[in-house]
Amino acid sequence: MTTYPSFAAIDLGSNSFHLVVAREVDGRLQILHKEKQRVYLAAGLNQNFDLDDAAIERAMHVLAQFAATLKGFEKQNVEVAATYTLRNCSNLRTFLKQAKSVFPYKINVISGQEEARLIYQGVANYIHDENNRLVIDIGGGSTEIIIGKHQHHKLLTSRNIGCVTMSKLFFEDGKLSEKRFKKAIIHAEQNIEAITASYSKAGWQTCLGTSGTIKTLAAINEELFTNKTLTLASLELIRAYFVQAQSLANINLKALPEERKSSIAGGLAVLIGAFNQLNIEQMVYCDYALREGLLHELAQNAEFDIRTRTITSFAEQYAVDTLHAQNICHTITRLFKAARVHWQLESLDLEVLRWAVQLHEVGIAINSSGIHKHSAYVVSNSQLPGFTQEQQQLLGALIRFHRKKIKPSELNTLVELESQGQFAKLLTLLRLAILFHQKRQKSQVPDYTLSVTNSTVELSFDQSWFEQHSLFAADLEQEQIYWKSLPLSLCINTYCAK
Repeated sequence: MTTYPSFAAIDLGSNSFHLVVAREVDGRLQILHKEKQRVYLAAGLNQNFDLDDAAIERAMHVLAQFAATLKGFEKQNVEVAATYTLRNCSNLRTFLKQAKSVFPYKINVISGQEEARLIYQGVANYIHDENNRLVIDIGGGSTEIIIGKHQHHKLLTSRNIGCVTMSKLFFEDGKLSEKRFKKAIIHAEQNIEAITASYSKAGWQTCLGTSGTIKTLAAINEELFTNKTLTLASLELIRAYFVQAQSLANINLKALPEERKSSIAGGLAVLIGAFNQLNIEQMVYCDYALREGLLHELAQNAEFDIRTRTITSFAEQYAVDTLHAQNICHTITRLFKAARVHWQLESLDLEVLRWAVQLHEVGIAINSSGIHKHSAYVVSNSQLPGFTQEQQQLLGALIRFHRKKIKPSELNTLVELESQGQFAKLLTLLRLAILFHQKRQKSQVPDYTLSVTNSTVELSFDQSWFEQHSLFAADLEQEQIYWKSLPLSLCINTYCAK
C-alpha cells in the first residue's frame, strides 16, 4: 500500500486564522482539510501596538483547536506563519509564551516582504500564466502587492494598510459617508504611491486578487451586478451602495457575511486606492494565497530550500570569497559533529552556522574595519526571501559577534535572555571556525581535537605545533578573555604527539 506524506500550513492572519492540510501525490498537492476561525487579532491592537488580553485569549482558543486537529503530525511537516499583527505587536513575547502552552508547533513571524513572496508562490503553483501578472492580497493589517511571471516574483511590497486597520481608522462606528470614504481612499493611495512608478514600469497583463476581502467584494459585485470581475466602475458602484445605506447595519447582502461587515468598508477603500494608483483595469478573484505557498515550500524543502538560494545569491551580490567560506564551512561541520550529541544540536543549527559563514564578510564591501558590525547590519536589514524574522535576527546576531568583544549590553539587545545559552553554543563554534581560518590558507589550519560540556569548550593541540605558532596561541588566549561574556569558557590543552 502506497503512503503519501501529509503537510499542514497555518496562517495566523490579522483577521482570521487558517489551517490547511494536504498530501503530496506524484509531485502534486491534494487538499485534504481546511479550517478557518475568526480571531480579529488586529482589532485587539491599541495605539501603542499592545495586543489586548481578549485578543490573545481568542487566539489561544483557536490555536488549541488547531493543535487538536494536528495531533500526531510531525513538527517538520507543519509550517506556521504569523503576519502583520504579530510582527508589529509590542508584546509578541507574551503571546508566544502563552502559545507554547497550548500549541506544540513553532510560530514563525514573517516580514511583509516574505508574506508577499509566499502569497505569490501560492498563486503561481495553481494559476499558470505566460505573462506578467499583478497579485493583490488585502489582509486585516496589511496589503501585499506583487508582480511576477510563472513561478518567479519580480516586485514585492507590503503596505501597512488592511481592511481591519483601515476600518478602525475611518469606519469604527459603522457609519458610512462619502466624506469618510474619500479620506480613507486618499490614505490608501498615499501608502501605495511610493511603488506606483516601479510597478507601472514593470507592467502586467492580468490582475488577480486573493483572500477574504477581495473574495467578498467579488461576491457582492456578482450579487448586485451579476458580474464576478471587479473594475474601478463596479467598485465605485459598491461604494455608492454603501454610502446610500449610511450604516453597515443597514446593509443586507447574502454576499456579505455578518463577521465580514465590520471590516469591508476599509477593505473597499484600500482596493479602490490600489485601482486608482496602479491604473488597474480589471481584477478576478483567486482562491490561493499564503497558506498554499507555505504548503508548496514544505513539500519542496526535502529537495530544495529557498533559503539556500537566497544565501547563495546574496553572497554573489556582495562578492564574498566563496572558497574561503567553503573552507570555514568544512571546519565548522567538524566542530559541529564533535559538539552535536552533548549539546543536543539539530541539523538546522548546522545550516544556520553555514549561512552565517557564507555571509559574515558581506560588510567588507562597506569597510574592512569593523566588518562584523557592517556585515551584521547588512544581513539584519536586507530582504532575505525564505527567512523568518527570528532566523534573520539570529543570523545577524551571530555575524555581529563572530569576532572581537562580546558586549553584554548589545548581546541582551539582540538575543533574548532565555535563548542566550543556545546562542552561545552556536556562536562559539562559529568564532573558532573563523579563527582557525584567519590566515585564509587551508594548509595553515591546525590539527586539533574538541570536546564540550555544558559549561566548557576544550581544545587540544599538539604541543610542538602549538609552541611553533605563538601568534595563534596568543589569539586563543585573547579569545578566552572575549568568552567571559558567555556562559561557556574556553579551555586550551596540549599533548605530546608520538
